[in-house]
Amino acid sequence: MSAGSRGTGIDIDAQDWQRSGSGDGSIEIALVAGASDTTAWVLMRVTGDPAGRVLTFGRHEWDCFLDGIRGHEFDDAARG
Repeated sequence: MSAGSRGTGIDIDAQDWQRSGSGDGSIEIALVAGASDTTAWVLMRVTGDPAGRVLTFGRHEWDCFLDGIRGHEFDDAARG
């Protein structure tokens, strides 16, 4: 189990990963259902990461992140 998913009991290899692009450096996301069949966890990883790190977000954290994107809160970071 990857560092970001410790303590959650999530089997990283059993997830249905959705990829943003092709090749190393692409972002992959997996939505993990909870007890009520709604998304409880959102996992994120970068393909080709030799350490195999996985970031784990609660559903509320993920929703806040998406709201920030929609609200253009990260536009300055994208300009670089």
